[in-house]
Amino acid sequence: MIGRLTGLLAAKNPPQVMVDAGGVGYELDVPMSTFYNLPATGEKVVLLTHLVVREDAHILFGFGTEEERAAFRKLIRISGVGARTALSVLSGLSVNDLAHAVATQDAARLTKVPGIGKKTAERLLLELKGKLGDALPGTSGAAGQASATSDVLNALLSLGYSEKEALLATKQLPADLPVSEGIRAALKALAKS
Repeated sequence: MIGRLTGLLAAKNPPQVMVDAGGVGYELDVPMSTFYNLPATGEKVVLLTHLVVREDAHILFGFGTEEERAAFRKLIRISGVGARTALSVLSGLSVNDLAHAVATQDAARLTKVPGIGKKTAERLLLELKGKLGDALPGTSGAAGQASATSDVLNALLSLGYSEKEALLATKQLPADLPVSEGIRAALKALAKS
């Protein structure tokens, strides 16, 4: 498998680029976040890659950072999400924005990406929950805490409490409390009020 390409940037036609590596021109599809950070045509470029082998084609995808490639690989593992959809998500959102959307379960942010509807956004949030933040430096702790609070909030809403009551109860919880203990503490707080 081709893991990285180093060479001269021969052509840029969004979302595709061509890298001349040792006299061979490699065509790569890149997310727009990578595309905007590419050097001028004719200059040296280094791209991390992911090769997708299909029955009718071998497609090489290029990424400027390891975080983008890791997010791409997590996205294509989700049932019903192909490489083009994953590329579209990474073109519409930075990796940190995607991690934040997953941590806060913000489907509205994902539906702003062209080609991502409500059902696909919800599936992405469900499948990536707890997986995306682990691959990103500096996001796992904050994402885990936001996710735990979000889980407690969702549990209270499903028990029939209003959003106002649930938000008030979760606001008073310590950030490092596990979900099960958070639900108990929130229910006790609601019983007192």
